[in-house]
Amino acid sequence: MQQIFQNKMELDVLSVASEFFPLVKTGGLGDVTGALPAALEPEGIRVKTLLPGYPAVMAALKEGTVVGDTIDLEELGHKVKIHQALINGAFLFIIDYPDFYLRPGSPYMNQGGLSWEDNGLRFALLSRIAARIACGAVSSYRPDLVLAHDWPAGLTAAYLHFEAGQTPPVVQTLHNIAFQGRFSVSELSNFGLPPESFDREGVEFHGDIGFLKAGLYYAKWLVAVSPSYAREIQTPGYGMGLEGLLYDKRSCLSGILNGVDTSVWNPATDKDIHFPYKSGHILTRRSNKAAFQAEFGLARDADALLIGVVSRLTDQKGIDLLAEAMPTLMQQNKSLQCVVVGGGDQQIERQLGNLARRFPGRFACNLQYSEPLGHRTQASADVIFVPSRFEPCGLTQLYALRYGAVPVVSRVGGLADTIIDANAAALSAGCATGFVFEPHGSKAIIEIMQRVCDVFSDNALWSQLQRNGSLQDVSWQRPAAQYATLFRKLVTKYRPEEAEVLPFHGRALSRQRIIARCPPYNGGPDRSVSC
Repeated sequence: MQQIFQNKMELDVLSVASEFFPLVKTGGLGDVTGALPAALEPEGIRVKTLLPGYPAVMAALKEGTVVGDTIDLEELGHKVKIHQALINGAFLFIIDYPDFYLRPGSPYMNQGGLSWEDNGLRFALLSRIAARIACGAVSSYRPDLVLAHDWPAGLTAAYLHFEAGQTPPVVQTLHNIAFQGRFSVSELSNFGLPPESFDREGVEFHGDIGFLKAGLYYAKWLVAVSPSYAREIQTPGYGMGLEGLLYDKRSCLSGILNGVDTSVWNPATDKDIHFPYKSGHILTRRSNKAAFQAEFGLARDADALLIGVVSRLTDQKGIDLLAEAMPTLMQQNKSLQCVVVGGGDQQIERQLGNLARRFPGRFACNLQYSEPLGHRTQASADVIFVPSRFEPCGLTQLYALRYGAVPVVSRVGGLADTIIDANAAALSAGCATGFVFEPHGSKAIIEIMQRVCDVFSDNALWSQLQRNGSLQDVSWQRPAAQYATLFRKLVTKYRPEEAEVLPFHGRALSRQRIIARCPPYNGGPDRSVSC
């Protein structure tokens, strides 16, 4: 329901997500979907989040506050219950369907690290129910806009496109287009999609059903999680086969940086670190560093340059390049130390294990990420290293700024947008916040670390970098204002008229109506990319 809030239109937004911190998180997506609703509230945007009923979510539901009736729905041949609850101050619609969601493992994989074979149906159901809620099927709630996050929510815009009557506009977020949600065309009828939808101007993507492709095509607006990433994904080098469509839709593609939940990431109140400290109070970090060195069996040396890495171990993150460079770095700087926190690719894990055995007391790793350990790394390391080959936004470097660690990042995506390189000009001007290098292999890592070591040896310069970083505003305040402005613009443009709740039949449109309602997909300047 649209009202006036501080001379601005007050809006209701349905957020559709597969992760939501602190209930379920595999990466930055969960941090964003968990923090953005509270950040939008001061902007007059009320957000309710639709979330699958994973084990942790259903456990939290028992402790939460029920705020509405439980609704029975039958979608895609499955009878589900929709719970409405307040959990940790957030309003959630929870899909209660144990056959799909009440499983061990992660939202996407089993305990053996293999994708669930029915992921297509699991997340088609998420999108289908989102479309039903958007049309008023649950307690007559009708959002003014739907915010669909990444591929798991990608079919939401497609379902609403084929819905009878007027529907709210959909904004599709792009947290990482490397994950696209591609499934066999044989599933089309199981997903409740009409035959007409399987078209290049529809959900078809290289012969498959593309969940993310569907979201990109049918959504009214696209939001990438940084301005640089929004530009990069329109090119063959970063577009993952979608660059043509993204180029065609560039007029409705924005880049909005993520923020940090400063109530969670606050060194002054952080219960997961050894010695809490106010942001900018650099001296207290020395005590955290000493405790961290002891925790990982490193030599207790206040003057050693301690590198921290908190990352999934995947090709994207470039940790293999850091591992390749590490023997040279250790040889060049005899007091250098490094701790890697995170798991993933088994080959990279073996590389790191070999380094730990080769450099005892100087190199250590914990191959199982935990939130407390991530916090302690940020509060203790001198450097937070992020050598990504591509990075849509990145939150690790923002946490580093907040905690007084110095980010060393590759010049891609949101890393390039958030860190000012400590070159001679920036150091002279007093505005540098970290180090930025071109992602050109292990040699580039060795070269940038020589620069880092040179500045680290100058206590005054290093302290200035830390202070500069701690003064950066990495909160959600500015991004939330940008989202709110965008939402009001779209709701004003696509304002639906009041209408009765219509049943969702997935009615197909003719090809002529599909083309009339969607921009042409011309392939952009260069589509010579295979995926």
